[in-house]
Amino acid sequence: MASIQISANKILAPGDWIEIPQYGADGDVLEIGLHTVKVQNFDRTVTTVPTYALISGSFKNWRDMFASGGRRIKRTIIIDIGSIHFYQADKIDKLSEIHLLKDYLAMKQKEITAHSQRLALEDTDYVNQRKLTNVGTFRAYIEAFLKQHEKVHHQMTCMVRQLPPTASGLPLELYFFSNDQNWVNYEAIQADIFDHLFAMAPIFDLRIFQHPSGDDWRKRPL
Repeated sequence: MASIQISANKILAPGDWIEIPQYGADGDVLEIGLHTVKVQNFDRTVTTVPTYALISGSFKNWRDMFASGGRRIKRTIIIDIGSIHFYQADKIDKLSEIHLLKDYLAMKQKEITAHSQRLALEDTDYVNQRKLTNVGTFRAYIEAFLKQHEKVHHQMTCMVRQLPPTASGLPLELYFFSNDQNWVNYEAIQADIFDHLFAMAPIFDLRIFQHPSGDDWRKRPL
């Protein structure tokens, strides 16, 4: 009955990539038999799973991901909250040299000027004026960077959002899809994007959080 249900409902087909953690299966379906399903794992081992287990339990099938043309990337960058601050005009002028930020900063400065004029705020009123923060500007840079990246799928969801702050800092979650589903290429795309963003964070006066290591304590002045 389980084999008939799988075939009739098109739950599984040979060649599908499936994950069944409870059976240690993570790979491509080789064969769907009456009583067992053979899965070739990525380490080239073969796992045999009872056919009824696919009906009575749950498993992950990556078929629709491949059909969609994109593969999801969902990772966070944790910002040290102590490094978050407002920008002064000279810093904004410097950041305007970054091509991806030029339009964003011009738009934000117009909004801030209009806000100050509407409330009749003086230039010296630093308490009531709106200001740009470095973390908000960094988030805008990441969004612009992803939207122009040739390996990002531009017809699928692409966003950068703040998650609730934790004891480790402020998480910025990147949620987007690569347009290359090949595993090796997919991992390289992720690595290249996050390499770049980690290197860019200091330009925005931001620190990426990580727990102190032995080297940090050795460098600490006595």
